[in-house]
Amino acid sequence: MQRKFTEQEQIRRNKLEALIAKDINPFYSEFKPKNTSMEVKEQYDSFSKEELADMETEISVAGRIMMIRDQGKAAFVVLKDEFSTIQAYIRTDSIDERGQFILSNLDMGDIIGVVGKAMKTNTGELSVRASYIDIVAKALRPLPEKFHGLTDIEERYRRRYVDLIVNEKTRSTFVNRTNIIKSIRNTLDSQGYMEVDTPILSTIVGGAAAEPFLTHHNVMDMELSLRIATELHLKRLIVGGFEKVYEMGRIFRNEGISNKHNPEFTTIEIYEAYADMNRMIDITEEVISDAAMKSVGQLEITYQETNISLKRPFKRIEMSDLVKEATGVDFNTIETFEEAVAVAKDKGINVESHWTSKGHLLNAFFEEFGEKACTQPTFVTGYPVEVSPLAKLRKGSKEITDRFELFIGGREYANGYAELNDADDQYSRFESQLKEKDAGNIETQDMDLDFIEALETGMPTTGGLGIGIDRLVMLLTDSASIRDVLLFPHQKPKND
Repeated sequence: MQRKFTEQEQIRRNKLEALIAKDINPFYSEFKPKNTSMEVKEQYDSFSKEELADMETEISVAGRIMMIRDQGKAAFVVLKDEFSTIQAYIRTDSIDERGQFILSNLDMGDIIGVVGKAMKTNTGELSVRASYIDIVAKALRPLPEKFHGLTDIEERYRRRYVDLIVNEKTRSTFVNRTNIIKSIRNTLDSQGYMEVDTPILSTIVGGAAAEPFLTHHNVMDMELSLRIATELHLKRLIVGGFEKVYEMGRIFRNEGISNKHNPEFTTIEIYEAYADMNRMIDITEEVISDAAMKSVGQLEITYQETNISLKRPFKRIEMSDLVKEATGVDFNTIETFEEAVAVAKDKGINVESHWTSKGHLLNAFFEEFGEKACTQPTFVTGYPVEVSPLAKLRKGSKEITDRFELFIGGREYANGYAELNDADDQYSRFESQLKEKDAGNIETQDMDLDFIEALETGMPTTGGLGIGIDRLVMLLTDSASIRDVLLFPHQKPKND
């Protein structure tokens, strides 16, 4: 297929050919910088112009050209590396003939190396006075316009590499993402949790209520699914004797794409033996507040123009109480499914065919009316057993489980509970899930007999917790969309 180039692209390719004709192949450069831009600034910015003139220390930096000001026999070139920018002052009479030829064939976006000494310009800007330059990579495609940048949102996601070059906020977001993840690991590691890895491919869909991605293993001739959660394998490890474990990794759910959802995303799941729901609430608060201090430096933050306080303790409220506050409907006084259906229809809630009890309706009321009321961090407790197939029943109740979810700004950030460790109860819960699937609910869990056998071996009282990493990063970086915090979010091909 014949490739077509724009006029600018062809000019750059002509310069590349000219460089190669002079035996200067940018893609085979052996230049290795010894200093970063930040190191140069930290070491030399406090000195005066006169003090720097007396110094003999050699500096070696490399970076992408973000600006060139050609002044005939000299040029000011702004280089950007991973940490910051640094200006290079390049005089033609201070570099060799090879360097002069490179200088005459440079473009915005090229990556070059510079060796020289620290200096300050007449305006006081710290720079590197070049005595040697080399070209490390020729940019054959120009960067977006200097003053407009990469503004098309879809192109920003599609060409993330360019977005990282020209948009400092994007770069800062992903640096903060790394800091947040480090903080979470440090918090858990310091308390004796062990990080583990569990399978991504599975024969059983379990650990959450979601539609999976399906695939086929050719050699074994068997259907597999990508994991929708890590829960069931991690609890097997509790059975095996590990008492504090966690896993951070990718989860895959065959669901829609929105500002809050991506088909693959990152979660952390945490399990602790001899712990209850309240212990997992405490861990949730600690992980989030530590991450906020690490990335933002304070617990009072602003998300999309809403002030949010992450100071502990967060608010706690029963689901039924929250629904009553939001709608006036008291599910504690509703006795039958038929009564709940009538109330739901009166409030405009569509009753799904696979719902069979008032617990389904209570949860529907909460999702419709209650979630949006949770602006400040709120732990919602008292989830119905029908929507909590892996959670232990609250002591003395046959309808409500020891489960919570954390909501901030109307969005779910964490889900935790006292884990069901009664094998027979778990078996009957899985059976109920299969009945829901037969009734049309595609987001149910399969029967996992191997997990039942693990519970029959004996699992101690256990607390479990899952936190959505991407949503937490959104919150702490004030990002409106999940695609802003994923380096390469899913998109349709460009020509579709």
